Amino acid sequence: MATGGPVRPAEEPEEEEEEDEATEEEEEEVYTFLPLVHGIIKCMDKDSQDVYQELNELKNKFQSMRKLVSNMPGIDMSPEQQQKHLQNLRKQVQTKNDLLQKYKSLCMFEVPKE
Repeated sequence: MATGGPVRPAEEPEEEEEEDEATEEEEEEVYTFLPLVHGIIKCMDKDSQDVYQELNELKNKFQSMRKLVSNMPGIDMSPEQQQKHLQNLRKQVQTKNDLLQKYKSLCMFEVPKE
């Protein structure tokens, strides 16, 4: 018997997972300093003039990370303020979940089953 939906090859989900993992690894590389520090140590061992270039790259990386951190939401709040904000958000989520359950129990509309 044929189904109404399109048939997807079994390989597609694996490809999507691999792409997600590759993206995560690329993001991790953006935030890591270890390769730069390793490069500096290697240059120092060789008495290379590239040390200054490597140090400059590390300095630039630190500056860009400082900018990222300073632009993070909530960085201007104290830990206590952040905890209060988090509690308020959790209350909102709980209230919304309760409302969803209430509306589902009213059966005013059908919830599609997947």
